[in-house]
Amino acid sequence: MKKKFFKFLAKVNKALLPSYTKQGLDLSKASKFQMAIFGWRLYVTKNALD
Repeated sequence: MKKKFFKFLAKVNKALLPSYTKQGLDLSKASKFQMAIFGWRLYVTKNALD
């Protein structure tokens, strides 16, 4: 159940949230909001793959 939820959430994230790695964003110059989005996407992806 948990894995299905995170897989669904990963698809939603991919559709709605921007991909900063594709944009070539320098993480050392990212704002707090951009870092929060990056961290959230990383957390969801990690849980979807486990």
